[in-house]
Amino acid sequence: MSFLSPLKLAYHALKLHKVRSALTVLGLFIGVMSIIVVMNMGQGLKGLILDYVKIFGSDYLQVETKVPSTAKNSSANVMNTAQGVTVTTMKLSNAEEVGKHPNVRGYYAGQMGQAVVSYLDNTKTSLLWGISSSFFNLSATKISEGREFSDDEDRSEARLVVIGSTLKEKLFGSDNAIDQYIKIGQKNFRVVGVLEKQGGSMFFDMDSLVFMPVRTLQKQILGIDYIQFFTVYLKDAKQSYATAADIEDILREEHKITDPKKDDFAVTTMDEAMNMIDTLTGGITLLLAAIAAISLLVGGVGIMNIMYVSVTERTYEIGLRKAVGASNKNILWQFLWEAIFLTFLGGLIGVMLGTLFSFVGALAAKSAGFNLGLTFSPVGFILGTGFSVLVGLIFGVYPARKAAQMDPVEALRQE
Repeated sequence: MSFLSPLKLAYHALKLHKVRSALTVLGLFIGVMSIIVVMNMGQGLKGLILDYVKIFGSDYLQVETKVPSTAKNSSANVMNTAQGVTVTTMKLSNAEEVGKHPNVRGYYAGQMGQAVVSYLDNTKTSLLWGISSSFFNLSATKISEGREFSDDEDRSEARLVVIGSTLKEKLFGSDNAIDQYIKIGQKNFRVVGVLEKQGGSMFFDMDSLVFMPVRTLQKQILGIDYIQFFTVYLKDAKQSYATAADIEDILREEHKITDPKKDDFAVTTMDEAMNMIDTLTGGITLLLAAIAAISLLVGGVGIMNIMYVSVTERTYEIGLRKAVGASNKNILWQFLWEAIFLTFLGGLIGVMLGTLFSFVGALAAKSAGFNLGLTFSPVGFILGTGFSVLVGLIFGVYPARKAAQMDPVEALRQE
């Protein structure tokens, strides 16, 4: 008997039981489809985050406040911050001192707040981003209408704002926004510029932000004298780690810190940020893929049940084939091929539908302002199809062995 004979017999057997075979394939392709969608969308999410990071350039260091005695990327620091712990030791003067470093070509400081923004009868709750005027020159953001504010206007705490394109449309519609006054809290601020459309991100929507001089936000709205972060742009990005170490020394001296464990700040290089993004998105994607893979295991149990029933129903056929010369190996491979064929078909359909749904998901995200893009993940394809075939092999072995080990005489008596 040729090698292909068991495969042909398996195909004809499955063809005779179309409904049962289709239901088995259904359970498998849902699992594979889920894995493909999760992996593809995970890659798209990573690309979205990286595109967002690129708005600010690729040659900078981020300096942020940190709860003392916690690691900068630790859950303890995140939990303390989420619970309302505020570090007030970071000042504009610290950023100015760091700006004197020979490898620093510029910096901007930042503080965030939130308030209701209104113009006539139109209102919107918006994030307020107080920044140094150098932000507009150092980052990739561009002004589409009007102008940015100056350093002199920042130092004089001028009530000026630059607004995002979405906020402009919400408040002004198609009307001109430049030199109009919007109300933030109980104070009026003059709109001097509108940003080009940036697009959304998983963090916040740049197009809905209000940008204002950092000192204006500090004094006129929040009533504080500290900042949350400042971003340092480098002359030579290859020296980022050495420069980061120098900045840590400068800030320890500024904050009178002698024990590095008590640092109330964190300096993060772009390499570290990219590694964190890779770890975060990769971990989330694999976790979701693992959850989706559970449905493949359930489908595998279904394969075993279907094959076991098939063996029981075809006992006489197995006995007859063995009586006319079929070996145990022939019987074993006939039933294994049935299981593999079902799972491979389920995997193939799952890959195609998963890719289709990924495309639909990318279009839906784009319509909502999040440009995920359609990214095909080879890892997802390998996991989906490979794991589905593996499931067929593992869960098909027991019923196939049971069929192969049947005694032909006993099998023929079953009819």
